[in-house]
Amino acid sequence: SRLAKDMEKYLLDLAPPDERSSAETSKQNIRYFHNDIDQRPDSDEEAQRCRENGWDIDDPKRLQAWRDQEPINAHSHLLAMLLGSSESVPVVDGKMTIGQWQSVLLVDLDGPRERTVGVQFNGYC
Repeated sequence: SRLAKDMEKYLLDLAPPDERSSAETSKQNIRYFHNDIDQRPDSDEEAQRCRENGWDIDDPKRLQAWRDQEPINAHSHLLAMLLGSSESVPVVDGKMTIGQWQSVLLVDLDGPRERTVGVQFNGYC
């Protein structure tokens, strides 16, 4: 639909995939260090927490391998924060009560791939 294409363009302009992504829209020299893992651990306290979590940060090669785990789909995580991950839609007499021009969209930010969608109903019978 036109709305989906407009949203896709807007989101890709906002946070395009970087060169490590398999997405067709990936761009060169764009990196998202949204969790600044390349600078971690940045304190003695954090270094201890890393060791307690089983990360071998005292070996430079293992530390770099840990840092290299920065996901290639960081753009997807950033966009998901903007979009949110749930929606509430009222249902009356077994039908969604949405406006004439409204719809429910599932937006896949790092696919395509097989997904599972959960639906939960709350209310009275």
